[in-house]
Amino acid sequence: MFRPKALGGALTALATVAAGVFIATAVSTSPAVAAGTGTGYLHTNGSQIVDSTGATVRLTGINWFGMETDNKTFHGLWSSNPWRGQLDTMARLGYNTLRVPYSNDALKPGATATGINDFVNPDLIGLSPLQILDKVIDYAGSKGMRIILDRHRPTSAGQSPLWYTSTVSEATWINDWKMLAQRYAGNPTVIGADLHNEPHAEGTNPAATGACWGCGDTTRDWRLAAERAGNAILGVQPNWLIFVEGVSCPSGGLSNVWDNDPSNDEDCGWWGGNLSKAGQFPVRLNVANRLVYSPHEYATSVYHQTWFDAPDYPANMPAIWDKYFGYLYKQNIAPIMMGEFGSTLADPKDRVWLEKLMAYTGTGVTGMSFTYWSWNPNSGDTGGIALDDWTNVNTTKQAILQPYLIAPSGGGPTGGPTGGPTGGPTGGPTTPPPGACTATYRQVNAWQGGFQGELTVKNTGSAAVNPWSVTWTWPSGVTLGSGWNATVSQSGTTVTAAAPGHAPSLAAGGSVTVGFTANGTASAPGAVKLNGAGC
Repeated sequence: MFRPKALGGALTALATVAAGVFIATAVSTSPAVAAGTGTGYLHTNGSQIVDSTGATVRLTGINWFGMETDNKTFHGLWSSNPWRGQLDTMARLGYNTLRVPYSNDALKPGATATGINDFVNPDLIGLSPLQILDKVIDYAGSKGMRIILDRHRPTSAGQSPLWYTSTVSEATWINDWKMLAQRYAGNPTVIGADLHNEPHAEGTNPAATGACWGCGDTTRDWRLAAERAGNAILGVQPNWLIFVEGVSCPSGGLSNVWDNDPSNDEDCGWWGGNLSKAGQFPVRLNVANRLVYSPHEYATSVYHQTWFDAPDYPANMPAIWDKYFGYLYKQNIAPIMMGEFGSTLADPKDRVWLEKLMAYTGTGVTGMSFTYWSWNPNSGDTGGIALDDWTNVNTTKQAILQPYLIAPSGGGPTGGPTGGPTGGPTGGPTTPPPGACTATYRQVNAWQGGFQGELTVKNTGSAAVNPWSVTWTWPSGVTLGSGWNATVSQSGTTVTAAAPGHAPSLAAGGSVTVGFTANGTASAPGAVKLNGAGC
């Protein structure tokens, strides 16, 4: 995915890093309730994002792109790491929010998702792009993660300076947003809409044709368009946050061009990164406390801006960030959620930039929110957190980001109960009496050399089992591919599905369904036990 970022038309196809764990931890459609992302729907309070209880929330997320491209779904589904395994890694590393870029092409009736490894992801076979998105949202929500939807491009062909094109009207843009808001109404895993990715300048002043901020021209003023779309969405789903990016040049015309007219030159920033006029011309929404400004910020691997060569670099950077977006946060006007930032770190200046930028966002729950670009390793001018195998992680980048990440509940070492007073009894797991469970098995799919199944175990005892653990056996030659709804592992012919940290207890009368894919001849689990007691 290539996206021009700066004045010189630099192209950006950003990458991410994902650590490969072939084991998923929990599938559910329940609302996100997590230490990192709060309870219920979110709203704003000055410069902070807060949850339904008023507790401060910091979104520390990552971008997983692909739905905006010709594939019309997440990239990396072609890899040997199942889609759930990739989300498991994101959560384990501490990313509590997923920003999902899409194009309007992916939302059309009959749209087809491509680039999927059917052997690794058999549960995605035949699904539309929106149906795959549904599954990702459900699973991410079960891990305590939040989802921000990002209208990245009008079509899969490329980015546009304005929110509409000759083939994708403003009405289509808004109607598709309303459809998505209705589709996910009542599901607080999905918290909001990033209205349009990287509006930017085009043409030469005074005949500018690109996105402006505060110019008053309804065909080009991004601030006014954001109000129209934001209010239309809030009319359908008043609980969503509305994420509004900046422009590149407030006039909507290119600066620093050889037009022999110095008066037309102005101070411009990254595409989507310039919110310098938002204080003077704020976005006005009909529902209070829903606006979040979302700038983009990049390093030299995307485009070599002049400020990288300043004699006082990097000490000059905080003032630049203050000017373009930081003042909105520091003056308590609105929250900041940096929707994209990243670099290959090939230039030593870029590592300094990233370290300085993260420090600028602040530490702890009150710092600026962000979603790093990106998980994908196939982002041409940034690379990603995931390496090319979509499994292992770029440890250099991750080490810089790690101190600022707030893991979702159950997602990482700081997320979810792990024992003691909040995590169940410390004297060991509760064991039900023999026969106090039942087990049912359903084969979901089968193919040459493998199969997919679901094992449902019900606690028929009179007390909760905490933490729960299910074991079963398979014939020799059957091996685990991936698992979800538990931490699933195999030793010899015995498979163990251990409770995820955020849902350790199986209540009396409660059931858990462990899903898996396996290699070998399709076989039902044998000798199923709940905490050592046969079912």
